[in-house]
Amino acid sequence: MLLYLLSYLAGALTIMSPCILPILPFAFARAGKPFLSHGLPMLVGMTVMFAGMAVLVSVGGQWAVGANDVGRSVALVLLALFGLTLVFPALADRMTRPLVQLGGRWAESAHGDSGWRGSLALGAATGLLWAPCAGPILGLVLTGAALKGGGLATGTLLLAYGLGAATSLALALVVGGKVYGAMKRSLGFGEKVRQGLGLVVLAAVAVIALGLDTGVLTKLSAASTNRIEQGLLERFGIVRKPASSADGLGDEGANPGFNGASLWLNSQPLTAADLKGKVVLVDFWTYSCINCLRTLPYVKGWAEKYRQAGLVVVGVHTPEFAFEKDPTNVRDAVKRLGVTYPVALDNNYAIWKAFNNEYWPAEYLIDAQGRIRAHMFGEGDDAAFEKLIQKVLAENGASAVPGGTVQGMDQGIEAERSGQEQSPETYIGYARSQGFSSTPAVKQDSAETYALGGLQSDGWGLEGRWTVGAENARLEQAGGMIAYRFQARDLHLVLGPAAGGKPVRFRVTIDGHAPGADHGVDTDAQGDGVVTGNRLYQLVRLAKGAGDHSFAITFLDPGVEAFAFTFG
Repeated sequence: MLLYLLSYLAGALTIMSPCILPILPFAFARAGKPFLSHGLPMLVGMTVMFAGMAVLVSVGGQWAVGANDVGRSVALVLLALFGLTLVFPALADRMTRPLVQLGGRWAESAHGDSGWRGSLALGAATGLLWAPCAGPILGLVLTGAALKGGGLATGTLLLAYGLGAATSLALALVVGGKVYGAMKRSLGFGEKVRQGLGLVVLAAVAVIALGLDTGVLTKLSAASTNRIEQGLLERFGIVRKPASSADGLGDEGANPGFNGASLWLNSQPLTAADLKGKVVLVDFWTYSCINCLRTLPYVKGWAEKYRQAGLVVVGVHTPEFAFEKDPTNVRDAVKRLGVTYPVALDNNYAIWKAFNNEYWPAEYLIDAQGRIRAHMFGEGDDAAFEKLIQKVLAENGASAVPGGTVQGMDQGIEAERSGQEQSPETYIGYARSQGFSSTPAVKQDSAETYALGGLQSDGWGLEGRWTVGAENARLEQAGGMIAYRFQARDLHLVLGPAAGGKPVRFRVTIDGHAPGADHGVDTDAQGDGVVTGNRLYQLVRLAKGAGDHSFAITFLDPGVEAFAFTFG
């Protein structure tokens, strides 16, 4: 129930966020009418449509994304017509009859004063267009849906979020309706007010059509409500609260231990009791995660540097893809990556859940009394986190704690990210896919022949005969291709041979040419390489830094499985 309450509160907070601005005109266009027959039905329609489409898009396949895109386009047209009818009453009169004949009852009812159906339909159209800023709470709900699948819980959480937004909008509508009525009574220019609202509605349609609601406004909204939402999550223990003491350390609870590990590598099974008296660093990772791989040099460096001072590093390998559950694959990766400290295989997410973890990578620093003193999520704060390791070791009485900080890698897959703007992580399986540009639309779990179209920035597509599953796409015939229009320094692709494990040859091009000096560690200057196992392959490293380029990889043999693009 707590997360439902937080979702409701997060929705209510959207009234404070610039991301709500594009839909306010549609709401206030009903401000001059009775709330129960016009405002309330509109808010109900908006809430139900938003929750339904958000569930489909967050956990559904490409068909759901396409359906939402079509629905948004139709809603934009209808709401633009609605805006025009407010500005030009004569146009409204001419449009009414043909719209009825064409089934366009949304626009007709929205213009009329006759009842709740038009307001409900107007709200549904608004719900299709509403793209609220994904603050910490909404982000937590959508991430959980993507990772763990949809269901009643996801739908009701999103509905609670929508109801929160509807509540704050309802209050605004009630106040707005009184202001509207006062203006009509005192100034007598109701027609001018209505036309002005129509112009604002048309401006809102333009903002949404140009993508400003999810671009510029999202950036503006980051500071307005995220801090409040983050505080709510921390206050009720949904996420961990950063250390607030002057030295950066706090008390985040007891070490929950490692019960549920399916296998241990490099060690006998360890428990929290076994590690009492030791300072422990727990590293959640998975071997095909580029963020984890870029953090790994630091974790390995800390394990070696502070071993004599009493630090014990425990890696918790929690898989993202099915092939990462295979102990042989993990054992090979541990050996290849030079990991010598204990690694617990957390195939059932038991340790992940015990730590209430949500991130790859995630570091938890535990003192000699078994208390979690600090954490680090993601990459980039390694030097500051190392200072905390030194402090906790000193607290534990280590006589000679080494100073300085471990340096990251400057080459290979584990090299630090460029720090420049880059394309987002992109999944190829339909469960979390976005940006797919081939035709036809994805046919789930069935072989289909795809053709590449023109690629926009951060768009990708398939060419040839592929079977797209929830987690990956499998090539059925030699000569298939994957293309991506990317912006980054590095391009990585998680690949593996299909059942049977036969190597798959491939050839990479950048902007239609062999990569030359821009090849990654898993290709040569001609762009040639071989998929020999399930892992992350670095295919591009631009010699002159990040740029905007077209990438293509052609597979000379069938049977490859492609999982996800990542960038650096």
